[in-house]
Amino acid sequence: MATHRSALFAALFSTGANALFPDCVKGPLKNNTICDASASPADRARALISLYTLEEKINATGSTAPGVPRLRIPPYEWWSEWLHGIAGPFTNFSDEGDYSYSTSFPQPILMGAAFDDQLITDVATVIATEARAFNNANRTGLDFWTPNTNPFRGQETPREDPYHLSSYVHALIKGLQGGATDPYKRVVATCKHYAGYDIESWNGNLRYQFDAQISQQDLVEYYLPPFQKCARDSNVGAFMCSYNSVNGVPTCADPYLLQTILREHWGWTNEEQWVTSDCDAVQNIYLPHEWSATREQAAADALIAGTDVNCGTYMPNHLPAAFAQGLLNETVLDQALIRQYSSLVRLGYFDPPENQPYRQLGFDAVATNASQQLAYKAVIEGIVLLKSDGFLPLSLSSSSSIGLFGDWANATDDLLGNYAGVPTYLHSPLWAVQQLNVTVNYAQGPGGQGDPTTNRWLSVWSAASASDVIIYIGGINNDVEEEGMDRGTIAWTGAQLDVLGQLAQQGKPMVVVQMGGGHIDSSPIVNNPNISALLWGDYPGQDGGVAIMDIIIGKAAPAGRLPTTQYPASYINEVPMTDMALRPGTNNPGRTYKWYNGTAVFEFGSGLHYTNFSASIASNMSATYSITDLMTTCRSSNATYPDLCSFGAPFEVEVTNTGSTASDYVTLAYLAGSFGPAPHPKKSLVALNLTLGSLARVDERGNKVLYPGDYCLLIDNQPLASVNFSLSGDQVVLDEWPQPPANRTGDGVKDFEPGYFVGGHGSDQKPVY
Repeated sequence: MATHRSALFAALFSTGANALFPDCVKGPLKNNTICDASASPADRARALISLYTLEEKINATGSTAPGVPRLRIPPYEWWSEWLHGIAGPFTNFSDEGDYSYSTSFPQPILMGAAFDDQLITDVATVIATEARAFNNANRTGLDFWTPNTNPFRGQETPREDPYHLSSYVHALIKGLQGGATDPYKRVVATCKHYAGYDIESWNGNLRYQFDAQISQQDLVEYYLPPFQKCARDSNVGAFMCSYNSVNGVPTCADPYLLQTILREHWGWTNEEQWVTSDCDAVQNIYLPHEWSATREQAAADALIAGTDVNCGTYMPNHLPAAFAQGLLNETVLDQALIRQYSSLVRLGYFDPPENQPYRQLGFDAVATNASQQLAYKAVIEGIVLLKSDGFLPLSLSSSSSIGLFGDWANATDDLLGNYAGVPTYLHSPLWAVQQLNVTVNYAQGPGGQGDPTTNRWLSVWSAASASDVIIYIGGINNDVEEEGMDRGTIAWTGAQLDVLGQLAQQGKPMVVVQMGGGHIDSSPIVNNPNISALLWGDYPGQDGGVAIMDIIIGKAAPAGRLPTTQYPASYINEVPMTDMALRPGTNNPGRTYKWYNGTAVFEFGSGLHYTNFSASIASNMSATYSITDLMTTCRSSNATYPDLCSFGAPFEVEVTNTGSTASDYVTLAYLAGSFGPAPHPKKSLVALNLTLGSLARVDERGNKVLYPGDYCLLIDNQPLASVNFSLSGDQVVLDEWPQPPANRTGDGVKDFEPGYFVGGHGSDQKPVY
């Protein structure tokens, strides 16, 4: 909600600390059950919407809900953003003073490189607290459309491994929403984009019309586990359906995804939970997906399928005619509103502020010293050392001179990436070097992404000649990989590699810091013997420059692990990005570290240290385990979901720092073996406290099955340690996957020639059903 509404509605609604809330003290609702704090959220919501006219109900389906002035229900904006700090079009920062800034953390891909769930919970708790402070000043909402839960969504996600992503979103939801038994939620989290959302604008394939063809096996094994973690295991407050279709059906009009899987199979039936469309994805159901015969039918199809909130105006505009045509009944609309208002009840929206600690928060809770330190810690934990010849950490004295180059060397706004609010400050690498009491020779060099204007390079050579050490900070930035854009290349630009090569010929110690998304082929840097070190820094947020330099000079030790596979630049010619299959096949070398059959530039989990580590597995494991005995133990525990049953005692891994530099160490455990259907993944990331689900594989129908066979637990990529064991007996289905209905076709648009909208290059994937 924007602040200019406050004056207009202050006379009608409870304003508290300038925020707009319903008046349950003096208003017309004071004796209605919606204002009875002892009643259940669902009963309170039903009592409220029973007072609404049909027109008022329909108005409430849009993300910018106008409210009901006669009942003193204020306007409410459902769309707020939180990716790595409060942001978005409906968060209002003042020009100066209070509420002019907040804490800006690194992008999720960099925080994912820390592999630290407690860090993610702590970050989410800080931002939820800051969001509440801003909400109390009527500057943002209470529902945040985060986390991005898709495994392949660039800077917005912790990247490619479904277990890692599941663990990340679980930790984040805990921090955002608070504990399940807390009397009020901090804010509501929203897992998006459900599901199969990988394409933005690749080679003529647009996200608004893309039909993702995904096998049941890949859907269950890769694309959906993080969403299952959101719904079944984390009780997230909201979901967002995506622009694309999955196997021919627009996700926001798909009862198989929204009802059969999400609400029934995963048990996401709490009345406090709701689904929003991505912005104007309800319109896309009509065109360009051409699923529904009419505009009215598209709005009705979305609501009936289980989309409760329309980001945009298509539902409010077209539902009146849909009701007039008898395309749906009012109980479907009531169900959507009950879900919405139950959620607001859990946020304390209708309750007196004096009993709610979150309603007491002011600007003094924003950008505290502790939150600034946490933002710095998040960068330090996430930076990855990819190459080192032993030159780092860099030893400096007052007589040292550093040559600093690259279009990220003096980056400020670029540090933030997309979906960023206003940070407390922006400390660039140049600013950080200038604090070190050394001589700094700075020249940007190639400007932008691929600027070939060589006269901009001229100042580089004299600066490099005058320097003892050369640091180049570059790569890609948000200009080429923000939302709505897909890159056509995963190589460094020619201009940057030219300058890097010339700088390396200086024969001086040289460090390169790769910024931007994870997929850039850095093999020319790795293979150049005159480049001493390569760091990966992504989008590090407000204190990114300081953290990068602190790693370089050894004030902090690197321990991050690459959360994505870095493929060779030629990978773009080996598989169309429209091919959603993971396993190697015709014209597909496989995707992710589990399946890629080529040679990666850097593997998932890569990361060096300033020291060395050894590891050993200390466990009293049996050589063979009976599947029957494991299932008997599981059933005796009365577990609701067998895949969550423990395999046994957690593996104990002893890690020893064998060097002289203090350093964190991320223990990555993988499971490998030739069990279950072929082909077999090379390995899969797991937790040391193995569950039956982590041992299972997914069959072609999507069933999660525990198979007999030989298993191996590996510690780290090398590995540093391993242990073998076997499962014996008959295979057991842990989770039987609901199959899609036989008829998965829409009515088609009547006003336009069928097939007008066609996909671009590489879109001719064969249907998987």
